[in-house]
Amino acid sequence: MKRKIELILNGETRSVEAEETASLLDVLRSDLGVSGARYGCGLGQCGACAVLVDGKEEAACLLAVEAAEGKAVTTSEGLGSPERPHPLQAAFLELQAGQCGYCLSGILVGAKALLDRNPDPSRAEIAQALDWHLCRCGVHNRVMDAVALAARRMREGAAA
Repeated sequence: MKRKIELILNGETRSVEAEETASLLDVLRSDLGVSGARYGCGLGQCGACAVLVDGKEEAACLLAVEAAEGKAVTTSEGLGSPERPHPLQAAFLELQAGQCGYCLSGILVGAKALLDRNPDPSRAEIAQALDWHLCRCGVHNRVMDAVALAARRMREGAAA
């Protein structure tokens, strides 16, 4: 049964008529026109669909949209803009930490969750936080370097 569901998507309150059991990923992509989170495995094992729900990283393919009702949902589109990219986005671009880009939206969201809880992660902590994100292009080292660079810049910016 469809019903009206409200959530705060990338800082803006949005309403949508959706099946309560529809996945958050389907509603984001099909009903709300937000395409950063991508369908990968459909099992919550690849990270392509990762979003933040009230600051916690979630697999949007497994989460029913009703579970996100009234909560803040952040996708990669909500991190920054072309004019004002988030430090993670800037570092990923600078270090060319992507190849095909299919997985990057989820990785960026996962890295944001990590840096929100730990602004000075070790390389091992970065690897652990991003472990469930699969990338078939093999850019893992560049991704880890970009997260470390963004973390350093964010710390330096906070200290300034």
